[in-house]
Amino acid sequence: MEFLDPDLDKYIEAHTEPENELLYKINRETHTEVLKPRMLSGHLQGRVLSMLAHMIQPENILEIGTYTGYSALCMAEGLKDKGKLITIDVNEELAERVKEYFQSSEFSNKIELKIGKALDIIPTLNKNWDMVFIDADKSNYLNYYQLCVEQVRKGGYILVDNVLWSGKVLEKNRKKLDKDTESMLKFNEFVQQDDRVQNVLFPIRDGLMILRKK
Repeated sequence: MEFLDPDLDKYIEAHTEPENELLYKINRETHTEVLKPRMLSGHLQGRVLSMLAHMIQPENILEIGTYTGYSALCMAEGLKDKGKLITIDVNEELAERVKEYFQSSEFSNKIELKIGKALDIIPTLNKNWDMVFIDADKSNYLNYYQLCVEQVRKGGYILVDNVLWSGKVLEKNRKKLDKDTESMLKFNEFVQQDDRVQNVLFPIRDGLMILRKK
């Protein structure tokens, strides 16, 4: 679902900082060589993630859902000098491609890719997160959130992608209530009532929820 006029989308991107050469390459190769390229954060959201990371100036970032590494590289731009970004993905087939992208970037020593189930890996990470980005399987969004929120420092941030779910969060935009849509609705309602965080939902791309831990 397109939430904005396509011409307005083009205008917005034309007046947003452009991708660097590596991000442009990942964007292009993902769309031509990888399944489900819609999962890529892309130009506008990538610049939003970079801007937020620069504002937060995190020392520790956790990303749940790496895909082809685009969003991780965007967030790494805002890391402190000795900062670290850990990104988790279950897809072993994309691992070598993603590692090559990371190695060819200026952040190769700041990003660590972990392959496996995030629900198993997160509890083993002894970190106090400044910034978390959740963009993985929708059925576990609430589980990921519950695992992470206690590890996030006071004043830290959790960013969650796809919270509008192609508009299917509204009943008029869906034919039936599928499991992923139901999971997204439950997540949105839970964080809306969670007094541990302050939240705002931005209509960026497919919806970006930003939560600040009180």
